[in-house]
Amino acid sequence: MTEQGDWPSYWWWRADPVPPGDCVIVDIDGVLADAAHRQHHLDGPWRDWDSFFADVGDDDVLEEVAELLVLLAPKMVVVALTSRPTWVSDATLTWLVQHKVRWDLLIMRPMGDFRPSPMFKSDQTIALQEQGFNPRLAIDDDMRNVRMYRDLDLPTLYIDSGYHPH
Repeated sequence: MTEQGDWPSYWWWRADPVPPGDCVIVDIDGVLADAAHRQHHLDGPWRDWDSFFADVGDDDVLEEVAELLVLLAPKMVVVALTSRPTWVSDATLTWLVQHKVRWDLLIMRPMGDFRPSPMFKSDQTIALQEQGFNPRLAIDDDMRNVRMYRDLDLPTLYIDSGYHPH
């Protein structure tokens, strides 16, 4: 796993950067990773995001979406775009490798970025396009993100993780 080139510091390539081309954007929590055991940290009036993210390494993989990524054309670039903060990047990268999840590029929320997920993910999707990537599909479990992707004319597969209100 390398971080190199003129890429933002919160973008990690699984190996060397791949040439721009068609890509699929996939969320992690609730889409690739089963975060159900962490949801209790977000219950109640005060959400404990630090504890929620501290336990990411204990997630099980959601096999259906992981298998879907395997079935995609080999030339399709898989971008894991998550609102997880970069302070859990080591745990996230380790988890992706341990669970043999197909991915080429991991994009995480940089420290100090507290914008709503749709704003962050919209900006990153546009940044991908500016780098020459052509998003063909997004997969997400948050309807706010699904609406945002669809507003960008990006076909989006909604996964009902049960974590977000519709």
